[in-house]
Amino acid sequence: MAFSFSHPARMLAPFLLLGLLSCSKDSGSGGGGTTPTPTPAATTFTNPLLSSGPDPWVAQKDGFYYYMATTGNNVVIRKTAKMSELGSAVSYTVWTPAANASNTNNVWAPELHYLDNKWYIYYTAGPSNQGCCGGQRSWVLENANADPTTGAWTEKGRLSVSNQDFWSIDMTVFEVNGQRYALWSGQEANSDQQNIYIAAMSNPWTLSGPRTMLSKPELSWELNGFPKVNEGPEILQRNGKTFLVYSASHCSTDDYALGMLTLTGTDPLAAASWTKSQTPVFVKNPTNRAYGPGHNGFFT
Repeated sequence: MAFSFSHPARMLAPFLLLGLLSCSKDSGSGGGGTTPTPTPAATTFTNPLLSSGPDPWVAQKDGFYYYMATTGNNVVIRKTAKMSELGSAVSYTVWTPAANASNTNNVWAPELHYLDNKWYIYYTAGPSNQGCCGGQRSWVLENANADPTTGAWTEKGRLSVSNQDFWSIDMTVFEVNGQRYALWSGQEANSDQQNIYIAAMSNPWTLSGPRTMLSKPELSWELNGFPKVNEGPEILQRNGKTFLVYSASHCSTDDYALGMLTLTGTDPLAAASWTKSQTPVFVKNPTNRAYGPGHNGFFT
């Protein structure tokens, strides 16, 4: 997709951004190690690389890219040495939820991270006895194998803050000065509004402290559609700086857009340590037929 900057964002320039409309959560199931018909090698490629892929995420390790997106009912990884060849990459279904469980329905926004010499997948899912989507919570899987498309994925359970069992989606993790943190989109009690929260982590599957709200929908460009939304937080770190890029406005609108917080203080858990940009960094570009740039991932 082609995106336009609404203002200069120089720190984003060295990175490629993979962004697709994140509202279509109920995509079909992924493959099980099947390979699409290969296409001839080319020196150029055309966006989009795939025809569908809500909530895209890319991890890189040992010369390979591992791509994930929402399928709705399982977790699928595509493995490729070249992102330009993503469309012909092998798809591996690495995890399928059990029936009649607390994490059976609406499997969204999987993210693959290599932490402490193991692979972890953070994802969102809800209980089998509920439809969409009031029971959504954040969960994590673990795999000790060197290649995340092989080996066994173990369920490590739900990530939650003590005494705050609230709606939680789009979890990601990052580190600052050796401390690991989780970010996600969540709600207050009895509210439909989605905000961005942060909490410290004691290990890759445990939140160790209370949550802090870092951002809420409050600027005019964040208020399109209903409910009011800040979601899809992603971290970009460059030259010692930490940026939090998030999605705002409802994903069903053409005005779904990406905003940004910059860590300007010393404590990531303090809301005052983050400075919120007053205008979005990515918006729709009707000239290029690009609408609703939302829940994204960064890769180099």
